[in-house]
Amino acid sequence: MSSTHMLQSPAAPADKASLSKGLLLLMAFTAGMTVANLYYNQPLLADIGRSFGVAPDEVGFVSTCTQIGYALGMFLFVPLGDIKERKGLITVLLSLVCLSLIGVATAQNLAWMFIASFAVGLTTVVPQILIPLAATLAAPGEQGKAVGTVTSGLLLGILLTRTVSGLIGGTWGWRFMYAVAAAAMLALLLLLRIKLPVARATAELRYTELLLSMGRLVKKYSTLRESALIGAANFAAFSIFWTALSFYVEGEPYHYSSQIAGLFGLIGAAGALGAPFVGRLADRIPTKWMIGALIALNIIAYLFFGLLGGMLWALIAGVILLDLGVQGTQVANQTRIYALEPPARSRLNTVQMVTTFLGGAIGSSVGSFAWHEWGWSGVSFAGGVVGLLSFSVWLIHRLKK
Repeated sequence: MSSTHMLQSPAAPADKASLSKGLLLLMAFTAGMTVANLYYNQPLLADIGRSFGVAPDEVGFVSTCTQIGYALGMFLFVPLGDIKERKGLITVLLSLVCLSLIGVATAQNLAWMFIASFAVGLTTVVPQILIPLAATLAAPGEQGKAVGTVTSGLLLGILLTRTVSGLIGGTWGWRFMYAVAAAAMLALLLLLRIKLPVARATAELRYTELLLSMGRLVKKYSTLRESALIGAANFAAFSIFWTALSFYVEGEPYHYSSQIAGLFGLIGAAGALGAPFVGRLADRIPTKWMIGALIALNIIAYLFFGLLGGMLWALIAGVILLDLGVQGTQVANQTRIYALEPPARSRLNTVQMVTTFLGGAIGSSVGSFAWHEWGWSGVSFAGGVVGLLSFSVWLIHRLKK
């Protein structure tokens, strides 16, 4: 049977036909808890650097390794959601990420830290299996709401991680933070084995056919190409800020500890809470105009950072705008690409998120480099340029149409 035929066949429903509110909230909680593994290091980079006696630009590569691992893990593992039973797949991945987190907690040198961080990223892909699964389980007309809810959990995980990591890691050490994370993954594994429904494959493809079919999707859908490029640029802007923030607030004019730096994640959570609202809007109105407005928020945020970053109110306002812009755009993009070809949702999500997190990996490196070379003004300039690049991609596609 040809791969083209299988891609065009109706999506096989999960064994559970509907998505209950309790299950949806569990999936959102799981997305937040698992994605947190990628971001525990950000408010602790200065502490990690001191442990190994290295400069900020060197230890910043820890974040880059994690993001690169995540991008590769999404490419290798997330497409399996279209051809494998997803409950079992999620169980295996949670087992692997638990071991990877133990590797970080026991790292003895920076090279070990790089490798273990890469492994954490590689295996922390459960959220990107859960999001298309939520769209599959949701009732017709409710996909955007379901995607928005699970994505909101993911985004809250990204943001609140910095607060939790700053408080726990800053008080008991970064190694203890990773040991707690490993225990949390084990607990989640046991919970999901009980609560998740069996969700069978939506396509019958060999693994190599599965990977190759993603190229066909990219070629076929201009919306997917636009969405992926915007996702990459937006997440680069997001990572530039959050990678450099802990270094900035430790010095003039703030002199904050890693615990206080982590509290900025609570502020960003205000923006993430808008994700379900964006998802509901995406079920009802065209997403293309929403996306342009949300990207504009990112640019405004970097104007706050660059021009008024020495004032706490401006830094707080910028954090809220940046997180709302980045996360709202992501929800709107995912909602529109899942509608392109339902049987291929895992692969569509793979293209979107691999590109997005490669952008995040580049942004982490750019943020560390810009801070090392030019300080906060360089960070703000780099983030603003990337924001303009994202808006340019959106505008070019609107003009073409």
